[in-house]
Amino acid sequence: MSAPPFPDVLPYEIPEYPPADIEGPTLPIPTLPVPPGGGVPTLIPPPFIPTPIIRWPPIWFKWLNQGSWLINLEPTTGSGLIHDGTIRIENTANGRIASGDLYQRPRFPINLPGLPPRWINLPAPNPANGIPIQARKNYRYYLRVTQIDQFLSLRTSFKLGFQKFKYVETNKTTFSFTQEPVDSGYTATMKWTTAPAGYPYPNDYAEGDVVSDKTGLVEFKLKMGRVSDFYRKFTVEIDNVPGSEKPLDNGIVGEGREDWNTVFNRVGFEVKVVESDGDIAEVDPYWTLTQSHQTMLQRRDATNLDTEWRYYLLATKFNTVNAFGVMFDAGATDSNNVPREGLQVSSHVETGSQEGWGEWKNSRYGAIKPAYFRTALHELGHAFGLLHNDDGLDGDAPVLDFSFMNQTGRAVSRSTAANPLSKSIKWNHADRNLFQLRHWPDVFVRPGGVEFGYSKNGTVNISPPDADTEYENPDLVLKVEALEGHSEVPLGAPVRINATLTNTGEQPLEVPSDISLKSHYLTGYVTDPSGTTREFHSLFYLDHQEEVKILKSGESISTSLTLLRGGQGALFPVGGVHKVTLRLTWSIGDELPLWVALGETTILVTPPVTKSHASAAHRLLTTPDTHLVLVLGGDYLEDGVGAIKQALEDDTLRKHFTVTEAKRVLKRSTPDLEEAAKLVSEEDVVLSGAEKEKLKKLGLDFSGDE
Repeated sequence: MSAPPFPDVLPYEIPEYPPADIEGPTLPIPTLPVPPGGGVPTLIPPPFIPTPIIRWPPIWFKWLNQGSWLINLEPTTGSGLIHDGTIRIENTANGRIASGDLYQRPRFPINLPGLPPRWINLPAPNPANGIPIQARKNYRYYLRVTQIDQFLSLRTSFKLGFQKFKYVETNKTTFSFTQEPVDSGYTATMKWTTAPAGYPYPNDYAEGDVVSDKTGLVEFKLKMGRVSDFYRKFTVEIDNVPGSEKPLDNGIVGEGREDWNTVFNRVGFEVKVVESDGDIAEVDPYWTLTQSHQTMLQRRDATNLDTEWRYYLLATKFNTVNAFGVMFDAGATDSNNVPREGLQVSSHVETGSQEGWGEWKNSRYGAIKPAYFRTALHELGHAFGLLHNDDGLDGDAPVLDFSFMNQTGRAVSRSTAANPLSKSIKWNHADRNLFQLRHWPDVFVRPGGVEFGYSKNGTVNISPPDADTEYENPDLVLKVEALEGHSEVPLGAPVRINATLTNTGEQPLEVPSDISLKSHYLTGYVTDPSGTTREFHSLFYLDHQEEVKILKSGESISTSLTLLRGGQGALFPVGGVHKVTLRLTWSIGDELPLWVALGETTILVTPPVTKSHASAAHRLLTTPDTHLVLVLGGDYLEDGVGAIKQALEDDTLRKHFTVTEAKRVLKRSTPDLEEAAKLVSEEDVVLSGAEKEKLKKLGLDFSGDE
């Protein structure tokens, strides 16, 4: 394993200052410059010339070295729960940043006759194994470090201040962090000592008492010892279909070469790359996201996310969403309810003729190793929980940022023939993303943690907010309304919404050319009659060629949505009036601020009128796979197909699901055009414009209706 390029682990320790008969200049404070292109700053040791600060005794100093420190937090009472975890220490130009996570140490009860019950704790993580990977179910606290020695520490001791935020999870999208104790923290006086056996850095070890800032009492004993130069570690397993390249590097030999290790050395992550199966069977060159997820479950190596952070990358020729790549393991396509494990890249997508592609114009994507590898890194960023990051800042001025979470399409549109994407790729994450990768809570970064897209809600109280500024342009009006004639729907039916963005001003404005959920610009939430709010967003995040549109005065752009479920379950689970709110956000040109358009409408959900309706609605609302079938189709989702077939047998719900059934039979390996045409020809079929266009693309002929 190669070492990270931030040599703050010095080849020597600063020794004690010598006796008084030696003179010399004073010891300068070390500087921490940020290398060109960003990345982990390198600690530059000062030129050492022995100097007496005082004549006797000598003064000793130590460095708090960068990397991952294994910590154990044990109550002084001896009867409470013990927690183990890590503190990540990062050196920056302005000093040190640190954060941490705690997991409850497993224990089991002992009941002996005649003796009171007692608990036996299992051993702490073994420091010899480096960065500990612990069971997700045992995650308990995020630590925000509020005080740490910024450059040099006294050889004998140092102060460490921190706050604890308890993690409580209802499900993968409903969770909270609550500070304990409220509005207070802890201060530990840490004393340097030699580490116990097993620690790879024996001199980087300290123990101390932890005092509550609120009570002034010693409440815990803290032990901390450095176990790695890196902050976190993970494995990426790569499979491919024959004919699709595995994205392993940027194809450059010698200077300028980038691969998984060079990229994540800059992040400070220890990465293991597993080149696995190259014989993945291809039924159709165009892979659905559900097929990718099924392949991951069937073909990946043995995986235990409680002992290894492992991500699965599948290389295929195409996908059905026409993207360069996609993180498919989110929302509806996450059939095993273990978020953010899998991603896919497409080797045979054509790049197009935009000038920003430069010499890569009209090329097969897998043959362009730098762009292909960059997309793999982009999708892995989504698996880490990162959102798109299309801009950066130079001081207060917005600048182009071609870092990994910049969408490829956006990057190409901002490039030119003279300065194409091939010359602009920043082989690093944006500074904001680097902070998130290093200091977000484990549950937001590790596979199998919280659902994708919910990390911002969880971090609002535990880390600095993102620097984005949002503006709502009064000239852009987002009109939201129910599909004509369907502002009232029966319980269990999907709700169809039309949204139109109109430029009511005099000046042309730049907006996304696609404002559907698939574009990532659109999110929303539904508020039910009790006031409970449930969010919804795209089922997957893509790296594809995003397009912008100049919306002239008076012009509009529209989309249709079919809503049934979100991350927190059914969006319309009860009868009564529901408010649907849509939120459209995007950046304009090269500007950092996010532009926002909001719109809302109301939907009346009517209660069941028959026993058949009530039974079908209950099954639809309690079967998550119903949404998968509605969005993706497929015969393999038996529970979802069964729920929809029951709805088709009910007179009240049938007309709301005939289009879903038509799409499903058209997406079979042998499409049934006759059955689909028969379904959509029924009387009073509920059909949105977007659904009609989808059926056309699947081969259904609507010429007789036009």
